[in-house]
Amino acid sequence: MAEIIVVTSGKGGVGKTTSSASVACGLARRGHKVAVIDFDVGLRNLDLIMGCERRVVYDFVNVISGEAGLKQALIKDKRFDNLFVLAASQTRDKDALTTEGVEKVLKDLSDEGFDYIVCDSPAGIEKGAFLAMYFADQAIVVVNPEVSSVRDSDRILGLLASKTKRAENGERVKEHLLLTRYSPKRVETGEMLSVGDVEEILGLKTIGVIPESGDVLNASNKGEPVILETESDAAQAYDDAVSRLLGEDRPMRFTQVEKKGFFSKMFGG
Repeated sequence: MAEIIVVTSGKGGVGKTTSSASVACGLARRGHKVAVIDFDVGLRNLDLIMGCERRVVYDFVNVISGEAGLKQALIKDKRFDNLFVLAASQTRDKDALTTEGVEKVLKDLSDEGFDYIVCDSPAGIEKGAFLAMYFADQAIVVVNPEVSSVRDSDRILGLLASKTKRAENGERVKEHLLLTRYSPKRVETGEMLSVGDVEEILGLKTIGVIPESGDVLNASNKGEPVILETESDAAQAYDDAVSRLLGEDRPMRFTQVEKKGFFSKMFGG
């Protein structure tokens, strides 16, 4: 059975799609067969970040409505043979997604031997977001370390605990906190919440801390998930997060202000 992971948040613009793409690539790079699905009907972005926007012929809604087969709609990643993208529709309404349709697609992917299905959720609590999380086994809750993002994510945690299939069966979706755009300097000056602050408010354990970095935007503009920019701090942070998702123990990096060495202080480096 495929493990279904939803990447979700209450607030838009926190880095869900960037995170979905990087998590999917990180899992595929470790040899797992992975599908990543864009649930944001009408506003698709996942195909851009994955660099396959020109190869979209059929989309998620086409499969659900029976206009195309799953194999026709899945786009094989050019970097990993075991990674596939299912794009969202740009022209349909969010009501085109149905519980039955989503369930069938997820079952068919599982039957095709996929190990992981990453569901890139739209922001908020509308239908697409509800369906992205409904069948999830695990949830990566993406949060910026600011009060509004944390508050909105608290609402999402309430839905994960009450409005999912696992909740209906008396079970829990396994929840992970992923902090994005983190700046230790701004935490020190009190402009930003710390990792500990966010963990305490949400009652979640952090799976990764992604530092504030221009590399994220640069990678997105190139159609390259940032995790593949191996020299980047953000790439290393995403790779650490994927390792923790798979149960490995990794020290949490990029949470402290780098202390300057003696020569840096002397010569202003």
